Amino acid sequence: MKRSAPNLSIYGRAIPMLVRRPSIFVAPLLGAVVALVLSQLGAYFTNALSGLGSGIFDWIASVFYTFAFAVAIIQADQIERGLRGTFDSAWEDSRRKAAGIIIAAIGFWFVVYVGQYVGAIFGLTAEILLMLVAAFFLIYTIPASAIGGLPGSLAMAASIRAVRADPIGSAILAIAFVALFVIAPIVITAYIANAFLLSHTVATLVLAILHAIALGYLSFPFATQYASVAFRP
Repeated sequence: MKRSAPNLSIYGRAIPMLVRRPSIFVAPLLGAVVALVLSQLGAYFTNALSGLGSGIFDWIASVFYTFAFAVAIIQADQIERGLRGTFDSAWEDSRRKAAGIIIAAIGFWFVVYVGQYVGAIFGLTAEILLMLVAAFFLIYTIPASAIGGLPGSLAMAASIRAVRADPIGSAILAIAFVALFVIAPIVITAYIANAFLLSHTVATLVLAILHAIALGYLSFPFATQYASVAFRP
């Protein structure tokens, strides 16, 4: 795999592209709805156990979010290649690759959560650092599965090769993912909830919407950056 310079212009171009193709948000919003339902189910079934097991529901929600993200990445890739890039075409493509995408998503979040929980033992700084390290090496797992059609462990291996081909662009992408999808929605939701005294249900809805917006935006950098470092058929 040849080394390629990072294409940072996509971080700016993604905004007008989203304005022209708002359908890119459809899949992330569907993922947000599923995550919201799972959050409520998790709270309902685990309250009697003092919250024990709620992490399982959060993990399942992350997998659903990731599949929705894969749909958005496929659509963004189609748009970047000059195709119509409709939601319907992206959805059909993702359905054919669904098994591989889901397995890849499970592997990705397993590694990220392990890094998060191990880091939490040593404090917030270590937690964020280990999350970034895990996200860095596996950052192309989902586009490798969604665009490249690689299942599970092959997608994770392809991600590591792509990271080696462009470590700077990969680091920027990993930081953007953690900052915009993992950290920013939680911080913004907490601020809004405190400022407007939102209920837990409304705050969860706000968090889900912010996650969907982040994934819609990030779909373009993910698709473009992966295409620039991976061998395409």
